[in-house]
Amino acid sequence: MEKQQKKEEQKLSFSETLKNDWYAIRLGFSINKNVVIHAFFLEMVIYFDWVFFDAIFLRYIVDALDSGKGLRTILTFILSCGALFFVLNIYREYVTNVVNPLSATKLYYGVYSKLYAKAKNVELRCYEDADFYNRYTMSMDGADTKIMEIIQNVWGCIGGTAGTIAVFWFMYQIDHYAVFFILSPLLGNFLFGHLKNKAEFKRYTEWAPDDKVLNYVNRVMYLPDYAKEIRLSNVFALLKRQYHDAAQRMVRTAEKYAFSNAVLSIFKNSFTFTVIFEGVLLYAIYRNRVTGSISLAQLTVMSSLMVAMTWILIGLFENLMNIMKNGMFINNFRGFLEYEEKIPEDQDGVMPDGKFTSLEFEHVCFSYQDEETIKNLSFTIKEGEIAALVGHNGAGKTTIIKLLLRLYDADSGVIRLNGRDIREYNLHAYREMFSTTFQDFSIFGMTVMENVLMGRHYEKEEQVTKAALKKAGLYDKITSLPNGIHTVMTKEFDEEGAVFSGGESQKLAVARTFAKESPVKIFDEPSSALDPIAEYELFRNIMKEGCEHTMLFISHRLSSVKSCDKVFMLEEGRLIEEGSHLELMQKNGKYAKMYRRQAMNYLALTTEEEVVV
Repeated sequence: MEKQQKKEEQKLSFSETLKNDWYAIRLGFSINKNVVIHAFFLEMVIYFDWVFFDAIFLRYIVDALDSGKGLRTILTFILSCGALFFVLNIYREYVTNVVNPLSATKLYYGVYSKLYAKAKNVELRCYEDADFYNRYTMSMDGADTKIMEIIQNVWGCIGGTAGTIAVFWFMYQIDHYAVFFILSPLLGNFLFGHLKNKAEFKRYTEWAPDDKVLNYVNRVMYLPDYAKEIRLSNVFALLKRQYHDAAQRMVRTAEKYAFSNAVLSIFKNSFTFTVIFEGVLLYAIYRNRVTGSISLAQLTVMSSLMVAMTWILIGLFENLMNIMKNGMFINNFRGFLEYEEKIPEDQDGVMPDGKFTSLEFEHVCFSYQDEETIKNLSFTIKEGEIAALVGHNGAGKTTIIKLLLRLYDADSGVIRLNGRDIREYNLHAYREMFSTTFQDFSIFGMTVMENVLMGRHYEKEEQVTKAALKKAGLYDKITSLPNGIHTVMTKEFDEEGAVFSGGESQKLAVARTFAKESPVKIFDEPSSALDPIAEYELFRNIMKEGCEHTMLFISHRLSSVKSCDKVFMLEEGRLIEEGSHLELMQKNGKYAKMYRRQAMNYLALTTEEEVVV
């Protein structure tokens, strides 16, 4: 991944970088015009100050003194310029302390609103694509700050270029040959500075793998997830060794590039500062004292202009380097926002009528990361049926649920709801037909009630929440909390917040499916973290729910599917057996063998003959 990213960085041409920068400016302008407009004028004011002071103000004062102009004339000029500088300084402080803080907040909100909206709209497969996910995380990393930097850098380049031309012209007016001294900071910044940046980038590239190790160890040492294992084992010694080895490699890398970086720094600083400072000053003194071809005022202005030229070129070089450095970021940012979703969350289509009559998989095939996981799958579930998907790990059970919910689309074949291809439906309305609990659920840092209702609104929300918690077997636990259903599910935001065990968290996730009113209820391994008694109570409530809904669930414990109308036995993405529990036991195939083995382990039996069907 890193190699691929480096190749992309190398392929990103200057013209493409400029297009990306223009994209950033247009985006900033669309979110908040003040960000772009004031950034432009602020950069122009900064360069105007430098050029005006060194080329016009200073020259006029020295010329006036040298020519014997009156004090009143000189003071009038100074006060007029002072008033101008005062007004410009007020504007600069206004932009820095008033406009920028407000604009930065608006830019932050606007940029991340677009990123979050896009992140919500892309299909699930994008999050499982390492390359895409890497681009997404890079896009999210300080996006507003980087866009603001790009805007400032672009205007800084324009202002720096204009300032360079102006200073060049003023120096040329004084002495045609003096302009050759400008080559010195150009060499210092654009040649030796560029070579130094390349050397530092090589050093950074070699540092990166070891830096990741250091960051990993730092993260492990303060995250609570690892605290128990560190204290109950000798893994700390291994982590310490990892950290030490990585740090030593980084030291060796630093030593490897130390001499070349030092030499390039000397050349850069010498040509950027020493040569032009000393050179122009000596040349100007020679012209003034030896040949008498320039006045004292011109000598002063030349000396001042060369200082201004140096800093303008340094700023121009830094702005150009920052533009190139942020080029890859804005390329990822732009690529992410312009990505065309395969299954857009806002996809429109036919609105389902809210009733469920049938669900049909017909010759469905699906590959995940070039590996075929669902193979020519066909089955049907009708209204009011309770169906179960069973099989060993990796059989494709959860993938089927994701295909059903259009988190993925099948590579071939068709899935129909009520006789219509599910791809023809309005996606949001279609998914509202189902309420689902996944095995890999997440609990959010919100209240218990918000975690159950998940942003949906009901007429009597507290009653709906309590009823769902009772069905999930969690209500007694919730009533013991200080704030009941209004308890926050984390201590990070609230000292009175709750942190649940794995089984309690799973019950809370299951309560979501009980709370949502939909014709089809789906449970993916809803009892994997529960003890046998809690599992029995949960499945009893699930079966009660099946009296009024069509049910589909996945369970690795076959004892829980005995009451199902249909059981679909899967193996390596294929449907190998189908029927009720009794029918499959009578077939005496793989389902029956799997059921008997589980029963023997669960009931501590010694032979399969002891298993009661």
